[in-house]
Amino acid sequence: MTMWTIVLIASALSFATKFTGYLVPARLLEHPTATRVANLLTVAMLAALVAVQSLAVGSAIEVDARIPAVMVAAVLFAIRAPFIVAVIAAGAVAALLRLLGWAG
Repeated sequence: MTMWTIVLIASALSFATKFTGYLVPARLLEHPTATRVANLLTVAMLAALVAVQSLAVGSAIEVDARIPAVMVAAVLFAIRAPFIVAVIAAGAVAALLRLLGWAG
């Protein structure tokens, strides 16, 4: 299978999934349980993405300077700091830890 074949199949599946969403009746989507599940699912998927991007190196898990940086960002987000402040602080923590020799 070539890369273009994979891209075309993924595109068709993405379109089919999106189109299927339009076929669901609005009354089902407006139900409080469906809304709550959709909101929680979004948060869970974002948390999983952050975890994978923070811990994964290839197919292995590696604990390095990214972990404390993500923790600093999480604390700053919890106290409602602006996004740019959290990003700069997390970057500074990772850079400082790597400068001190803790890269993994």
